[in-house]
Amino acid sequence: MWTQEYDLHSHSVHSDGIHLVSEVAKMMKDSQVKFWSLTDHDTISGWEEARIAAKENEIKFIPGVEITCEPGLEPENDELVRMDRERASKSWHLLAYFPTFSNSNVGIEDFEEWLLPLQEGRLPRMKKMIEKLSELGISIPIEKVLEKASGSVGRPHLAEVMVEMGYVESKSEAFELWIGDGLPAHQIQPKPTIAEATKVVHSAGGFVSLAHPLYYGITPKNLIDFCEENSVDSIEAFHSSHPDSYRFELWTLAKTKGISVTCGSDFHGNTNGHSPGFMPVPLKEINPQLLTSS
Repeated sequence: MWTQEYDLHSHSVHSDGIHLVSEVAKMMKDSQVKFWSLTDHDTISGWEEARIAAKENEIKFIPGVEITCEPGLEPENDELVRMDRERASKSWHLLAYFPTFSNSNVGIEDFEEWLLPLQEGRLPRMKKMIEKLSELGISIPIEKVLEKASGSVGRPHLAEVMVEMGYVESKSEAFELWIGDGLPAHQIQPKPTIAEATKVVHSAGGFVSLAHPLYYGITPKNLIDFCEENSVDSIEAFHSSHPDSYRFELWTLAKTKGISVTCGSDFHGNTNGHSPGFMPVPLKEINPQLLTSS
């Protein structure tokens, strides 16, 4: 049995999304999503708003966060070519879910304290990127960038200001020319390892899923082996960027290792026709903690 009732990967203005939490919840409902997770980058500052918005829209809120981590493996050139990708992401992202905290943050304080430096570390990184841009003749006021972020400030906020100030024609151009991984104004962010983040999430009563694995330039077999070796519970096989053949490949291999799957639109905003939901996933392969919370 397949379902499209889950969307477990979305963002709001609390990180690099363009919509208020209440707007994201409404769009989830309009897309027939019944189980929704807000997974802003390195922050849980939107959870309380999400609880209220989910209740108003009669959908189930599953607290989540997307944790920025160190790469787990070196990218494989053959896999990058196979999947037609120019480069691998310089960071790996781990989705952490806490179904038992859908009603309150009471009991998750230790995790929140561990997460805070990751969120706060984004500001010094942004300042260094702006300094690099200034050296390259691109002057960006930090205040304009911070105005775009309600929680975790990130590169999409900087890209948006670069467009507004006329330095680039689009956010994608900002990434492709200046602030993308390994480019002139990029600044590396201190990050935990996947194993470290997984251990902390497990200690707090949550589970983890490796986000958008296509981005890392690793063969599905090696990704699944990595997840097994590092106690990663699930893999986001059903991500909006994945072609059907890749989803099937990951799902099939995950089953052989007893690793569950998650699904997510990775919704950031309704630009370029992007919408939340509509993520078909085999119900019996979803992480059992999600099914229990349902």
